Amino acid sequence: MTVTLSATLAANEDIERRRRAGERVLHLAFGEAGLPVHPALRDRLGAASDRNGYGPVAGAAGLREAAAGYWSRRGLPTDPDLVVCGPGSKSLLYGLLLAIGGDIVLPMPSWVSYAAQADLVGARPILVPAPPGEGGVPDPELVATAVREARAQGRTVRSLLVTLPDNPTGRLATPPTIRRLVEVARELDLMIVSDEIYRDLVHDPLTPYMSPADLAPERTVVTTGLSKSLALGGWRIGVARLPDGAHHLRTLLTAVASEIWSAPAAPVQEAAAYAFAEPSELVERVAQSRRLHSAVTRAVYDRFVEFGCSVALPQGGFYIYPDLGHLRPGGSAEVTRVLLDQHGIGVLPGHAFGDDPAAARVRVATSLLYGESAQERLTALSAPDPLALPWVAANLNHLSRGLADLSAARPREQRRSLVSQLGESLP
Repeated sequence: MTVTLSATLAANEDIERRRRAGERVLHLAFGEAGLPVHPALRDRLGAASDRNGYGPVAGAAGLREAAAGYWSRRGLPTDPDLVVCGPGSKSLLYGLLLAIGGDIVLPMPSWVSYAAQADLVGARPILVPAPPGEGGVPDPELVATAVREARAQGRTVRSLLVTLPDNPTGRLATPPTIRRLVEVARELDLMIVSDEIYRDLVHDPLTPYMSPADLAPERTVVTTGLSKSLALGGWRIGVARLPDGAHHLRTLLTAVASEIWSAPAAPVQEAAAYAFAEPSELVERVAQSRRLHSAVTRAVYDRFVEFGCSVALPQGGFYIYPDLGHLRPGGSAEVTRVLLDQHGIGVLPGHAFGDDPAAARVRVATSLLYGESAQERLTALSAPDPLALPWVAANLNHLSRGLADLSAARPREQRRSLVSQLGESLP
């Protein structure tokens, strides 16, 4: 088994090294929420700093109850005994792979760590394209075919995963797609893992949102955390809602947890319980974050559209997934290298998300464009028009210049390619 550093973390470290060396790099490669900690959460963490005991493996009762309330307010009644907490939803997803076992169906493209985690536990991911215009879900009809073919080959396929809304595309699966996917999961007896860490960052609150757990609570695990909605990525806290009646899965997951992370950090759990209770000041902070992410992501989307890139309109989170093939041939690795080395723009290649390496699609994260200092980011958070702020405008202009330069270089690159193909000089 070959284990490498996560593509997102590797890109982040590379870009930070370049910046320390004095390079001007627009950081569009890392899914950091890019905002300061709310003072109320900082106070809660500080007040609990003397809590240094391990605590229950599944998480403190107060946090599990608060998370159950969070889901109940979204129409999904939840038993706190079926909530398991961990040091980030990423750890919980890994634990679930071990606890559920077997191979897993993933959407293509999908977040870089899903397939990597499956490889680590010895599972074989089955990558299934998303329906046209959607993201974060494998096409239900293709799932049925792929699973039956895998089982005919003797493989054990036990689960499928969805991301609502999606990373890398920023799209949200439609209710009809979710309904059909649930039907297929029932037909094939598949557990559904629904990663909903971006749920509270759907740009338009009126957009219809359906979780598989709304239709199949008996076979759906829902995971979430606070790293995106409240920008607490470095605090490492996540929660999982297990299927109704799934006490055996709880036993397996907590057994895994007991051997990997023992228990989430006690002071962070205290602050997280406060966050999942959704006091008014944190509800407002999430709403401000959602507005900022929406405005800047849409502005970045507009820049790519301006230069003729094929890209779906983002619906949630802070990502877009443009295709730059008309500007630069050579696949996603090549276009990523050229953007970084020649134009000072850091993105992630689509092949890191399981996409076709020959396609020039890249994942663009917009959430580090809000400013370099905490004060600049807070100003962006409360600004009526964050795009008018000088530092945000400068970042967007850097992107436009880079795309313009890439576009201007296209005829020259096409000419070189043609010369290479013909093996002779052109007039």
